[in-house]
Amino acid sequence: MPTTLPTPVRTTARHGTVDVHQHLWPPIFVEALRGRTAAPRLVDWTLHLDGEPPYEVDPRHHDVGARTADEISDERLIGLSSPLGVEDLPVPEAEALLSAWHLGATELGRGFRPWASVNHTEPDLRALGGHLAAGAAGLQIAATRLATPAALEAVLPVLAVAEAAGRPVLVHPGPVPAGTTDVPGWWPAVVDYPAQLQAAWWSWHLAGRAALPNLRICFAAGAGLAPVHHERFTARGGGPFRPDRATFVEISSYGQQGVDALLRVLGVDALVFGTDRPYAPLSPPSYLGAAAENALRTTNPRRLLEGSDR
Repeated sequence: MPTTLPTPVRTTARHGTVDVHQHLWPPIFVEALRGRTAAPRLVDWTLHLDGEPPYEVDPRHHDVGARTADEISDERLIGLSSPLGVEDLPVPEAEALLSAWHLGATELGRGFRPWASVNHTEPDLRALGGHLAAGAAGLQIAATRLATPAALEAVLPVLAVAEAAGRPVLVHPGPVPAGTTDVPGWWPAVVDYPAQLQAAWWSWHLAGRAALPNLRICFAAGAGLAPVHHERFTARGGGPFRPDRATFVEISSYGQQGVDALLRVLGVDALVFGTDRPYAPLSPPSYLGAAAENALRTTNPRRLLEGSDR
């Protein structure tokens, strides 16, 4: 988790705008984390994870009223932060936290809508289908579960539930292995998370689309800028890189330079707005101009969520 939290940039929300990537812990989920004696756990507001240093959580960032007061998007999609490692816990432990997450997240209201999550060891596909039918935006899955083409093939049944329901998938960074202690607090977010997303992006390119031709999928944080490596992919024998209109990336943690690089490779139709709030700046991509900003904040997220204009 990051060591500091940026101050939101205030602006006026526009009708129909969507932020596809935020995090907000409902009170019932906070209490479930506090009830644990092993990671992931909260001691008061100090978060303890196996692979990262203790992180001081600002309680205001998980207060619905405070969060709503300065939002810039009409609809905010919130996900269970996969680096917590909840989905990778033994089934009984995972289910207790997942139940608290889904119950609390669906009760937030005020423009918040959850991504559903599943236990990675024994995913309950029926329960996932129920969450999607009940209004979850789609499925969030950890990039670590798509680390290789073979790993992706193992989770195809989970992804297929989202495809069958007509709901998208958000690929989010996953937990960092325990044992790395000699690096600064920003290291996982800058080194580990992008590497996970890059691996997931290329796994999807090689094994995912052919298996799930109708699945809409979005990679958080610009897929770790994996698309920018398409020239190297081709030069090293990967063949031509062919993006498709059902594969998206969201732009959290990247500014004008990173977004420009993604635009040059993927085009504007593949990019959607996300902030990773409260861990990254809450600011619109106004540097793109009004038309492109509207595409990222309204048109493209609607295509991701609803599948219109495929």
